[in-house]
Amino acid sequence: MSETESLRVGMIGYAFMGAAHSHAWRTAPRFFDLPLAPRMTAVAGRDPERVAAAAAKLGWDSAETDWRRLIERDDIDLIDICVPGDLHAEIAIAALEAGKHVLCEKPLANSVAEAERMTAAAEAAAPGAVAMCGFSYRRTPALSLAKRLVESGALGRIRHVRAQYLQDWLTDENAPLTWRLDKSKSGSGSLGDIGAHIIDAAQWIAGQHVTGVSAMLETFVAERPVGGDFVGLGGHGGADGPRGPVTVDDAAMFTARFEGGAVGVFEATRFALGRKNAMRLELNGSKASLAFDFEDMNSLWFYDSAEEPDAGFRRIQATEPEHPYTGNWWPVGHGLGYEHAFTHQVVDLVEAIANREQPAPSFADALRVQRVLEAVEASAADQSRWTEV
Repeated sequence: MSETESLRVGMIGYAFMGAAHSHAWRTAPRFFDLPLAPRMTAVAGRDPERVAAAAAKLGWDSAETDWRRLIERDDIDLIDICVPGDLHAEIAIAALEAGKHVLCEKPLANSVAEAERMTAAAEAAAPGAVAMCGFSYRRTPALSLAKRLVESGALGRIRHVRAQYLQDWLTDENAPLTWRLDKSKSGSGSLGDIGAHIIDAAQWIAGQHVTGVSAMLETFVAERPVGGDFVGLGGHGGADGPRGPVTVDDAAMFTARFEGGAVGVFEATRFALGRKNAMRLELNGSKASLAFDFEDMNSLWFYDSAEEPDAGFRRIQATEPEHPYTGNWWPVGHGLGYEHAFTHQVVDLVEAIANREQPAPSFADALRVQRVLEAVEASAADQSRWTEV
């Protein structure tokens, strides 16, 4: 393709999420016919040697040590933000004001106030520049199929929503203190890191927004070893040496009401031994129910009350060509993995940019999630009261 048909991407951050996003930018045009050709133009990070090594390993054309320089460059059309939450607002707003498209990792910000400023900047920049928040689980084929079923009316009126995100990578009390455990950088712990995903997925699939919550937060390990080479998931520290305070939640639980009348139960923890990435969602309607667990990510479980009542749930293997996204990949039954959701995210974003459409989830959609996160924290601080969103 010619240079005018390309989409030149600059990414900020190159650790866990940066690697996932890099894989997606490389892979999307090789399996999908895209209206624009993504070009991995530059990646930014603070350490010159590490960012240069990351650029070479992940496939970026060049490297920068200042994200501001990335935004200033004329050969960058889109800024992809893969850094801790305390930097999201400043970077996203600067990029939008410079006329760049923005893809920002979740949660959108560390506070509602920051998310509101980001949303205002996105709305002011549109349609010349568009912004999307990276709630990648929306692009899991089975969950996208669940959304289709709800929209078709197959479930009838939604009554119950149950959402869990269970991991166990922090159960070692000597795992080191990192930015994910520092509220000033991450905004919150399990609540924002993984709870944000199930809040977004529940609202998106149910087609209803949360209107109120009653919550509880808990921190099980108050101090952890300082230091250690630890990028976010896995890794171990030591019992000896200085320890620093954990300033975020280890577990978050709350009940919720939805605007359409449904009630919900949410749980997010990084202390569920044996659960590696159990992102679970179940919706019960007046006609049918569906259930999903990311640890079996290619399956969607569906129960239709009009069928034989004793039949129970049946498994839908979401690998058929007519299922969302799957027709561009492997033969039927050959499942997809975690990384494919990021590739699908790139596909949808590139198509929206080419069609001059607002991609989803927008910053406004992500702001709704941020409001739920804030309401959960407020409710947990005063457990005797119901907190409206």
